[in-house]
Formats: sequence, C-alpha cells, structure tokens
Amino acid sequence: MAFLQPFLLLELALFFIINPPQYSLSATQKALILPLKTQTLPHGGSLPKPSNKLSFRHNVTLTVSLTVGSPPQSVTMVLDTGSELSWLHCKKNPNFNSIFNPLLSSSYSTIPCSSPVCKTRTQTLPVPASCDSNKLCHAIISYADASSIEGNLAFETFHLGNSARNGTIFGCMDSGFSSNSEEDSKTTGLMGLNRGSLSFINQMGFPQFSYCISGRDSSGVLLFGEASFSWLQPLNYTPLVQISQPLPYFDRVAYTVQLEGIKVSGKILALPKSVFVPDHTGAGQTMVDSGTQFTFLLGPVYTALKNEFLQQTKGILSPLGDPNFVFQGAMDLCYRVPLTRPSLPQLPTVSLMFWGAEMVVSGERLMYRVPGMVRGGDSVYCFTFGNSDFLGIEAFVIGHHHQQNLWMEFDLVKSRVGLAEVRCDLASQRLGLGP
Repeated sequence: MAFLQPFLLLELALFFIINPPQYSLSATQKALILPLKTQTLPHGGSLPKPSNKLSFRHNVTLTVSLTVGSPPQSVTMVLDTGSELSWLHCKKNPNFNSIFNPLLSSSYSTIPCSSPVCKTRTQTLPVPASCDSNKLCHAIISYADASSIEGNLAFETFHLGNSARNGTIFGCMDSGFSSNSEEDSKTTGLMGLNRGSLSFINQMGFPQFSYCISGRDSSGVLLFGEASFSWLQPLNYTPLVQISQPLPYFDRVAYTVQLEGIKVSGKILALPKSVFVPDHTGAGQTMVDSGTQFTFLLGPVYTALKNEFLQQTKGILSPLGDPNFVFQGAMDLCYRVPLTRPSLPQLPTVSLMFWGAEMVVSGERLMYRVPGMVRGGDSVYCFTFGNSDFLGIEAFVIGHHHQQNLWMEFDLVKSRVGLAEVRCDLASQRLGLGP
C-alpha cells in the first residue's frame, strides 16, 4: 500500500527462492523459484502529508505472486520488511484489480477476539487488535497521512509451490482509504517480513532470509533459508539492537542495527557517537528497511553529511540553487547536470559504519534523477540521503536503494544482519535466474 505519489520506475524483475530448513514446511522440499516483480506506479500529483511509517515512501514496489485458500486463489503481495501483519483485500472494490474472496475458500476461518492470538500475539502491531461487533478479531493499520486499512484477522492456507502452510494468520481487509488508489489497485495485499511473531517469515518457520537487488539490470534474488553458495564471499555481520522494555518511539520488531558513524571518501564526520544512539524514549534507532527506497538520517547527522558532500563536490557538481525545492519532502540537496552529459562525474563515496560491518554507497547510487524535471538545459539530480526530521520520523532508516549489489541477510535466530558486496546480476545468473 503506497503513500507517496510516485514517479517513473526502473523496470526491475526479481526472483523469489524458498529454501526451507529441515524444521520448516517440508524436510524434502526442493528449492522453489517464483517471480518477484516491481509495480510501475503512476506519476504526477502532489505529495501526501508525511507518514510516521516509511514503508512504500518510494517508487519501487517489490511484489510476489502466490496462491491462497482452498481451492487456491492467485494473489500478488508487496514484500515489506518494515511491517508485521500480512494482509489481503477481501472485499470487491472498483479500484481493485485483484482481491481474495474468503467465501470461496473452505480453509478460511475467522479468529474470535477471545482467542489468545487476538489477545496476545497482536501486541507488537502498531495498533493492537480489538473486538468488532461480531466478536471477531479486528485489525486497523493507519498512517499519519490519513491512509488506513482494516478488517478481521483469520486463518488461511498459503501455498508456496507444492507446499502449503495451513493456519497462516493474516488480515482479511474489507475497508480503508488509500492516498494512492491507482497504485493500491495493482496488488492484492502485503506480506510483512519484520521480526514480529505474526510476520510471514516467522509463521513459515524460516530462521533467516536474504535478498540481493541488482543496480545494473532487472535481475535479483530473494532467498528464504540459508545462503550456502561457494561464490558468495563471507558476510560481515552487525548485531540487532534489542531492548527488553517497550519505549514509545522504538520499534522492537524492526531490524534495528547500531550506526556508529559516517565517512565521506575516508573522512569521518565529526559527530559524537551519542547522536546515533536511541534516547530514553527510543527515538533515534537505525532500521534496515527494504520497504523504503532511500536513506533518511536525523537532522544533525543529515546536515553534517550534506555539508561535507557539498564541500567535496565543489567544482564537480553544480548545486540546483533553489531553496524551495525539496524532493519527496525530505531531500533538499539537489544538483543540475547538463542533459548532454552521458554520465555523472566521479563522486566521493559515502560509508555507513555499523558495529562489525560497513555499507559503502558510491557512484550512481548517491544521486537520483528527478523524472521529468528540467532546468534550462539541465536535468535535476538529488542526493539519495534525506532528512528524517522533514518527515516527522524519529529514526534513521536505511533504504533499499543503498542496498543494491549487496547480499543482505536477516538472521532471526542469531539476531544479526549480514552484508557482502556482490554483483547481484551475476548472482542471479549463477542461480539460473538471469537472462
């Protein structure tokens, strides 16, 4: 479900591999490949008000097609590592191209609000489930821009290739409001992949998953299970930050890591490490989120990075010079690049330094061309780091644009995130997925 008016997309096609561990769906099940695609979102219109959740504040939506119910119905779901509850549209609407019809499924079963599932397992949702007038477990997902979706929790069978996972808990949504109904119509629902007990990854019983998104072409990989490939170099791991007590601004089921510093072409920003540590309210955590396109930093850190990048690109890039232009509501460092220039000049690298691991952002991943925007004979490019403060977000968020050509592993058992540089287009070819 998208909440940011989108722009032109790169055509991206990924693939979905399921490689279950011995204790998951089937001990003898072979690896399964399903197509994972992007949706091309509409262009134009104004930006909505900032949301307190960054999922889909971007223009690349990754979707996977599978079947649900008995007999199986085909659905398309957006993958979101920043969400817990998976849900499907269950009520016919002129705006929806695809819905799941629970009346046609013999394996569909509603969950009463007296159920332990409703009482205890929904506590990590942004809004814990409640009881509706029919005494059924009712879930509401709402956003600051007034977008929302709601419906009942239910049990259903999710089919993955030749395997079936009975009794999967999901939201069967029958009402709501989307700030972008055209985009919302392109999918049937959402697949939540965070660390919450109701997330798809936990319900399926996989201990870890990985993805690899190419920055060169349309190839990529999403792997459920252990990544054991001879061509994959050892990963560098950073531990997940976990707290025992709930705090008002800390998402305890997000993939939270500890950002320790940032450097620009080897020069470490002169910032105290305390600015990267969550405060007593939980504000200031660093989340790795595939559902967000770009990376957003809290104000003081963003300002320091912006100033250093400006300094190191003097004479290389020409600033836009328009203080009133802010791309996607949070990115105010933009440049003019002649339309006649075939490629960007060599740029300084930006490295995000974590405990035990480092994410290096270089080249074209540092700049994003604003589609359709021309100033004189120049196109407009914006720095792909934004200011969280502009969005009202009390967190650092590492988006998938800066995870291109990295093997990203999320290990739920060992509570860590691993990464290693890799050509994701070549990884797809080695796995038999490439062109």
